[in-house]
Amino acid sequence: MIGRLIDGRYQVRSRIARGGMATVYLATDLRLDRLVAVKIMHPHLADDTQFKERFIQEARSAARLAHPNVVNVFDQGQDSDSAYLVMEYLPGITLRDLLDEYGSLTSEQTMDILEAVLSGLAAAHKAGIVHRDLKPENVMLADDGRIKIGDFGLARAASKNTATGAALLGTIAYLSPELVTRGVADTRSDIYAVGIMLYEMLTGEQPFKGDQPMQIAYQHANDSVPSPSSKNPKVPAELDELVLWATARDPEERPRDAREMLDQVRDTAQSLQSALPTGATATQKTLVLAPLVTANPDAETQVIGQATTRRETGPVTTDSASTLAVASRKRRKKGWWLFATVLLLAALAGGVGWYFGAGPGSQVIVPESILNSPPDEAAATLTELGLEVATPAGAIDSPTIPVGLVAGSTPEVGATLNRGSAVTLLLSTGPKPMPLPALVGTMEEDAKAEIDGEFSYAGSTYQFTDSPEGQVLDVLGADGASIAANPEYGELQPITLVVSKGPIPDVSGQSVEEAIDTLAAVELTASVGGTESSETIDRDLVIRAQPRDDAPVIPGSEVTLITSSGLPQVKVPNVVGMTWGEARGLLQNAGFELSYNRIADALPGGFEVESTDPPGGDSVDKGSTVSVQFVNPFG
Repeated sequence: MIGRLIDGRYQVRSRIARGGMATVYLATDLRLDRLVAVKIMHPHLADDTQFKERFIQEARSAARLAHPNVVNVFDQGQDSDSAYLVMEYLPGITLRDLLDEYGSLTSEQTMDILEAVLSGLAAAHKAGIVHRDLKPENVMLADDGRIKIGDFGLARAASKNTATGAALLGTIAYLSPELVTRGVADTRSDIYAVGIMLYEMLTGEQPFKGDQPMQIAYQHANDSVPSPSSKNPKVPAELDELVLWATARDPEERPRDAREMLDQVRDTAQSLQSALPTGATATQKTLVLAPLVTANPDAETQVIGQATTRRETGPVTTDSASTLAVASRKRRKKGWWLFATVLLLAALAGGVGWYFGAGPGSQVIVPESILNSPPDEAAATLTELGLEVATPAGAIDSPTIPVGLVAGSTPEVGATLNRGSAVTLLLSTGPKPMPLPALVGTMEEDAKAEIDGEFSYAGSTYQFTDSPEGQVLDVLGADGASIAANPEYGELQPITLVVSKGPIPDVSGQSVEEAIDTLAAVELTASVGGTESSETIDRDLVIRAQPRDDAPVIPGSEVTLITSSGLPQVKVPNVVGMTWGEARGLLQNAGFELSYNRIADALPGGFEVESTDPPGGDSVDKGSTVSVQFVNPFG
């Protein structure tokens, strides 16, 4: 899926998470230029009408809510055979991640998260929506501090409270007793799940445990949730009471919806802030969580639903003597059928365990080990797991897996399948060809931006050239060869930029030591390698630094320093016997200064050169002065 364009709008970038119904990807909304989370239903569920309807229901349920504590849903649609859902992207972690890392939370942290969850849930309940799958995995903790509820995949209208089919929906550890026993759910079922999450945040563990899901379900249906302080003595009594209120087995004894519980949570938070921290067994003011049934406000015992609390200066108790007696008689009366129920459930659990563990209903996961392996090895692995390998194999682009090896499967790797299901292997055809932008002549940072996303930037190499510093000179592929003229290149394949560092530094006129230091500052090694005459550079100073061969000059290369030998040497022309007009032209053209009797200029044709100093044929510095003597024309 990575790199795929969904519905011509959403460019998939990477995978975020995978669930039982769908996989969530990070994508770019090309129309609005923003990051979004795209939830795509698993392909093997596309033909399941029930799953598809449930998937679409999530979009409709969440779209009806506009609340800061509910994940926003932007779009929903169908692309090829895949139903998708576009949601707000929240970089961060889930409440489950937080609990896995820290265990239990402080009372203050717990109340902050609880208030946010109930605020979002209250909006859902007000809109007539029951979530039915509240759990820490569906509570998002964004990096910017926002807390939101997500995953309304099991949500239904509050008026339709009968579970569909025989299978229970939701996660077993958070199911309310009425969902377990009767398969019905309303707003109070969500409250029960909130109570279990509250217990888990305060203690770091769930109240009910078991080796089989049925064992946990049985405890939810028949046992009361213990007070958190029995596991963590630091938990205040007020939070004990919240947990017991929210997780009462009788729905009538719970808050009627999230708004009622939210109001009480806010009152409790204020009372906790104004009081010194106390243990769960310390003297506490009794927290009233539901309307009182008894009419006498001064009575020692106040009834809250069917549970009672005692107002006294000692520890808080949950039952009066009379209530305990009644409960005891009820337990004795139903003991005989509970025993029978336990036996029946045990037998049922054994049968279910065989069916789903080793029998026809057992399931296997398409293993990740088949990736990057030859097709025959992958086929053998799948056959050993009880899956069938379909022929012929399919094909898929892969930027990381060599051609001919397994790069994927249908259903995809990680999917849970029934034994005997068919799996099609997808063999790599190599990276997908992508248009290669013209990078030569651009600046390095601009070229990097062009590469990002489609290809992999593998770094830059640098050369000293006459081109401006930072300009791209060439583009190299994975094998080190130039690909600058190629129209296409493989998706996500490495690209190396060859970039100009500008000209070799000008060291003319510097001493040899100064030139060596100047070049060392740009990672070039220099040494003297020759001399030249120079009309502008004094003797022994550097004229230039030049490459030692035709290879490109890169940081770390060696260069040669050419030093000045002084002015160039010029031979004095032999002008003896010439007339002054002829001699003067030759000497001046050779670059000499002249010293002579200026009277000769009056009659240049009548004077004959007798001698010069230096004499003709001698080599002297260019620009030297030559003295000229003439033959006396008067004898």
